[in-house]
Amino acid sequence: MNRIETRRSPKSRSSDRRPYRIGIDVGGTFTDLVVVREGGKIQLHKTLTTPADQSEGVLTGLSELASLEGVSLADFLGRTGVIVHGTTTADNTMIEMSGAVTGLLTTEGHRDEIELRRGYKENIWDPALPPPPPICPRRRRIGIPERLDFDGSVYRPLDEDAVRRACRRLRKLGVESVAVCYMFSFLNPAHELRTLEILREELPDVDVSLSHRVYPSAPEFERTSTTVVNAYVGPKIKRYLARLEERLREAGFRGDLRIMQSNGGMMPVEYVLERPVSVLGSGPTGGVMAACLEARGSETPDFIGVDMGGTSYDVCVVRGGTPEVQAGWNWHHRYLVALPMVEVYSVGAGGGSIAEVRGGILAVGPASAGADPGPICYGRGGTRPTVTDANLLLGFLNPRNFCGGRMPLRTEGVEEAVREQIGRPLGLDAIEAAYGIFRLVNANMSNAIRRVSAQRGIDPRGMALVVFGGNGPVHAGKQAEELGIGRILVPRSAPAFSALGLAIADAVVDEVRSYVSPAGRADPDVIERHFRELEDRARSALGGSRKIRFQRMLHVCYPGQTFDMPVPVAGRADRFGRPELERTIERFHVLHEQLHTYASRDEEPIVRAVRLKAVLPTRKPPVPLRPRTRKPPRAALRGKRRVFVDGRFRDVPVYSGPDLLPGQKVEGPAIIEEPFTTVVLYPGHVAELNPRNTYEIRIET
Repeated sequence: MNRIETRRSPKSRSSDRRPYRIGIDVGGTFTDLVVVREGGKIQLHKTLTTPADQSEGVLTGLSELASLEGVSLADFLGRTGVIVHGTTTADNTMIEMSGAVTGLLTTEGHRDEIELRRGYKENIWDPALPPPPPICPRRRRIGIPERLDFDGSVYRPLDEDAVRRACRRLRKLGVESVAVCYMFSFLNPAHELRTLEILREELPDVDVSLSHRVYPSAPEFERTSTTVVNAYVGPKIKRYLARLEERLREAGFRGDLRIMQSNGGMMPVEYVLERPVSVLGSGPTGGVMAACLEARGSETPDFIGVDMGGTSYDVCVVRGGTPEVQAGWNWHHRYLVALPMVEVYSVGAGGGSIAEVRGGILAVGPASAGADPGPICYGRGGTRPTVTDANLLLGFLNPRNFCGGRMPLRTEGVEEAVREQIGRPLGLDAIEAAYGIFRLVNANMSNAIRRVSAQRGIDPRGMALVVFGGNGPVHAGKQAEELGIGRILVPRSAPAFSALGLAIADAVVDEVRSYVSPAGRADPDVIERHFRELEDRARSALGGSRKIRFQRMLHVCYPGQTFDMPVPVAGRADRFGRPELERTIERFHVLHEQLHTYASRDEEPIVRAVRLKAVLPTRKPPVPLRPRTRKPPRAALRGKRRVFVDGRFRDVPVYSGPDLLPGQKVEGPAIIEEPFTTVVLYPGHVAELNPRNTYEIRIET
C-alpha cells in the first residue's frame, strides 16, 4: 500500500467568471445536488448513489445537470467556482468495518484503554450486549516505554529501539495505518514526532495519525479513541477524495473543492485530510445548516429539524437559531470521537428501510435496501418490502411522478411481496400490512424526537418541525399529531436540503486545547496565550481573511463531574484577564443551572480546556420573496387519487406544487406533488405556501 499524499487544490479564479456554487450530498440511496447561481436561483437534482464508488454517482449527477443546462460537462464545471461535498465514506467505513488494518503505539501500560472505554455500555439493560467490533485488536496494540509528566516534562525518555521493534512486528501483521498516542503528548509532542520519523524509516508506506494533531487535549481515552478512529477511516477517505478531485479536474473543474465537517462548517480538502475523522457524521449537518437559515427567515428560532432520506432519519434540536455543537462525548458507530460535532441523533428509518416479521412481530429497519437493489418498486432487483413500497401501496406516491418523472416506480410484485412476507405471517391483507409498516416507521421516528427532546428537557409541543429529505413530508404530519406539534415547515427545496446546506455553509475551524486547573488557580495569561495560538492557526487555515469571526470558550465542570460544558467567554473578546475569567465562571454556574436545574456555587469549578471557534462566513444567496395572492389554488389541482387515510381509502385532491402560489391554502386530506418529494396533508391540516417558497402547515385540533 502506498502512503497517501495530499495535494493542494488550485485556487479558483474570480467568482464573476465562475458564478455557480454546487453542493453535493451523498446519501445511502440518492446523491443530491444543488446549484446556486448568482441572484439566488437554485436548481435541485437527484441521482442514485453508487455505493461501490461514490464518485461515480457524483460525476453522473454533474453530467445530468450539465445536460439540463444544455452544455457539456466541461463547460458546466468551467462555470463552477466552488463545489462543497458531503461524504458518507467515513460512516460507511465504520458501518461496514472496512477500514485500514490499524495498529496503535501508546505509552507502556495503556494499550487496553481503548477497550476499557470508561466502562461505557450503550445499553446498560442488556447484559449480553457484545463489545463493538475491534478496529484495532490487542495484538496490534503495542506499549512503548516512554512517559511525559503532567506538565509535559520528560519523565522517561522514548525507547527508540522499542519503537523499531514495534514497527517490525506491525509490518508482519500487515498494518496499513498506525495511531500514535502517548501520555500528555498534547503538552509536548516530541516523543510522537520522533516516533513519526522512525515510522517513516521503518514503514514508509503506512499512514500515520498522531494524537497531538488529531485531538490535542485530555482526557486520555477520548484522545486515544479519536486517534484510532482517525487512523482506521483515514486511508479510505484520502483515497476517495484524491480520486474524486482527480476525476473532477479531468472533467474540467478548476475551482475549489471543499468538504463538509461534522462541526457544521466546510474546509478545503488539504485541511480535512490532516484529520479525516472530522468528516464522520458530517452528512446530516448540511441539512441542519440550511434548516437554520430557513427557520431564521421564517422567524422560527426554536425548532426540531428532521431529515428522512432513503436510509436514516436524523433529528436535531435547534434553539436560538443555532444547533448545539458538542466536543467530547460523541459516539458514532459505537466508537467515541471527541471532536466538535453538531448534535444529530440518527435512527435507521428511511424510505429504503426493510420491513420484516421477527418472532411474530413486525419490525421496520434499521437494515435498508439502499440504492442497490433498492425497494421493490425501483425495479432494480429488490425483493424485500420497504417503507417506500408501503407508501406506494397506500397511494401516497405517484408512480409516474417519482423523482420528477425521471424514475417511474414499478407496481408489479409490490403488493404480493408485502402480502406474503408481512401480511400472511401476521394474518393481515396487503393494505393492512402496508399500513402497519407506515404506522411503525412513524412511531420509530416520533420516538427518536421524544428521546432527543427529553434528554434536553424540551417539550416538543412548543417547537416547530422543520422537515426535509425526500421522504420526510410524507410522514411528518402524522408525527406532529403524535407529538402534539402544531406547526410544520417544509421548504420546497427540502428533497435536497442537505446539499443546499453544503452549498451555503460557512468555513469553520473549531479546535480544543487542553488546559486543566481549578478556576481559582487558573492563569489568565496562559489561557490568553492558548487563545492567541489557536487564532493564529485558524487565520492560517482560513487564508487570513479579515472577515473571520472568533468565539472563545472555556470547558468547565464541577469537581468529580465526568463531563464538562463549553462556556462562551464573558467580557472582552481580544484580551483574557482575571475579570474575564471570573465572569466566565459565573456564566458557567448560570448555564449549569439552566441545563441541569442546579448550581453549586460553594464548589470551585475546574477549567478543563480552551476552545476556539473561527467562522469565515459564506455569502448566502438572496431569497427572492414572491407576492401573496388571494386566488384559490384551483389552477394547481390535478385531479384526485385514492389514498389510504386514517384506516380507509379516500379520494383526495392532488395538487401540483410548482403551480401553487404564495398565499394559496390547501386543506387536508390532500396531496401536493413536488418534483422530488410529496407533501401529504392529513385531515385537519392546512398548508399555505409562504413568500419564501416554504409550505407552512398548521394542524387544527
